[in-house]
Amino acid sequence: QVQLGESGRGLVQAGGSLRLSCAASGRTFRSNAMGWFRQAPGKEREFVAAIHWSSGSTYSADSVKGRFTISRDNAKNTVYLQMNSLKPEDTAVYYCAATEWATMRPTGSWGQGTQVTVSS
Repeated sequence: QVQLGESGRGLVQAGGSLRLSCAASGRTFRSNAMGWFRQAPGKEREFVAAIHWSSGSTYSADSVKGRFTISRDNAKNTVYLQMNSLKPEDTAVYYCAATEWATMRPTGSWGQGTQVTVSS
């Protein structure tokens, strides 16, 4: 079982920046990647970005490419999401999740989520 805990929630103005962190503990080896997902009010949860634990390869959704950067610290079992040039449409609850790299789908372990609000 993987336990995940997100931090970094905040309210920022459009154009601002925020960094989210996700600390993983437990059987992280069962997942070859970690991903960030988000869910806006009234919308389905969507993929944001993922990073492969061992290679460090990353993949991001088109909507955030060039603005969001995912990174990891293997020694700390922590994954980060640096969000720049934030837009009001980025407002959502952000979740980290153990992710299968081949499919970019979550494998079942989710954090509790952290709220990001971007004001116009």
